[in-house]
Amino acid sequence: MKNFPLTNEQLHKLIKKFPTPFHIYDERKIKNNLQRLKKAFEWVDFKEYFAVKATPNPKIVKIFADDGAGADCSSLPELLIAQKAGLQNKNIILTSNDTPLDEFEEALKIGAIINLDDISHLKFLAENARLPEILCFRYNPADISNEGNDIIGKPQEAKYGLTRKQIFQAYQSAKDMGVKHFGLHTMVASNELYTQIFLTTAEIMFNLAVEIKNKLNIELEFINLGGGIGIPYRPEQKPVDLETVGSGIKNLYENILVKNNLNPALAMESGRAMTGDAGWLVSTVRHLKNTYKNYVGLDSCMADLMRPAMYGAYHHITVADKENLPRDHIYDVTGSLCENNDKFAIDRELPKIEVGDILIIHDTGAHGHAMGFNYNGKLRHAELLIRENGEIEMIRRAETVEDYFSTLV
Repeated sequence: MKNFPLTNEQLHKLIKKFPTPFHIYDERKIKNNLQRLKKAFEWVDFKEYFAVKATPNPKIVKIFADDGAGADCSSLPELLIAQKAGLQNKNIILTSNDTPLDEFEEALKIGAIINLDDISHLKFLAENARLPEILCFRYNPADISNEGNDIIGKPQEAKYGLTRKQIFQAYQSAKDMGVKHFGLHTMVASNELYTQIFLTTAEIMFNLAVEIKNKLNIELEFINLGGGIGIPYRPEQKPVDLETVGSGIKNLYENILVKNNLNPALAMESGRAMTGDAGWLVSTVRHLKNTYKNYVGLDSCMADLMRPAMYGAYHHITVADKENLPRDHIYDVTGSLCENNDKFAIDRELPKIEVGDILIIHDTGAHGHAMGFNYNGKLRHAELLIRENGEIEMIRRAETVEDYFSTLV
């Protein structure tokens, strides 16, 4: 069963003020997701660095900042978003790849933690800017037991991170260059519901931390286990048991790190697990088309949510005012983009649809609006936020034609 935080009456009233389509987020749900993660790791010095790329809006990032979380950024604009949300210094991590100099310079200026994705970036940073107070390297454990998926792929085929040999070379070089404080990072899963992958990742990272200490005499100050915690996009799926993940990692921490006199802080950079199930794309049926198949044409398109077209991802769909009607019709739910893969659902069982019906596409709070684009001159739509007190505010207005032409000379 998928829930939507507004009643049908509230939704229709909202649409009169803010016409569809729009993305809408639930602050209470976001905070609850963060609290569950923090509680699972309350046994250790732990910090969540919200992956800004999931929902890059300062109002969303500020929800996390106000509750003690930091921000994981992967571009200059994301660094600026984190600052607009009130974050500074070590509350921000720059985890980029193929990183331009201006991103490094901004991270250095605000005192952010810099997480290097390649060994060559160490020399690039030293020669073109300066080395930071705290330096982190991203490790790619190619042999991890993970089949991968279309989002991140198999670790050994991914473009991210340093090899095992490079990791030791990088820490030794950085130490020789005067860096005194270090962290370690990895990210090997994405949208993962299988609990064991998180424990396997922690075990690999903890053992690596012990080796780094023994071989290089470097004690890591923190270990960032990445993100990758999935959400149940399908109604029949179950969420990740964060309590099991936390207790399992605790056992590994005590048996590997503590036994070797190490007690680094732990961090994660969850994005989807924080906002994914706290967001919805609300859209109105514009046309019905009956040819070789039955099509429901919406006023939104893959420019508003590209995950189904890009990954074949499933997003549950409900119809306002028809929640209790039988799903006895088969439709492809589409947008108006000039691409045949502009489909939110294929052969989806839904109640009988009529023009003007309101469709709610669930679990779009992460990598939904964020992955929008302007192909076909499509304008990106608004973002709304349901505050804890029930008030609803627009946190990003819809683009206008004037916005679209503003960069043209």
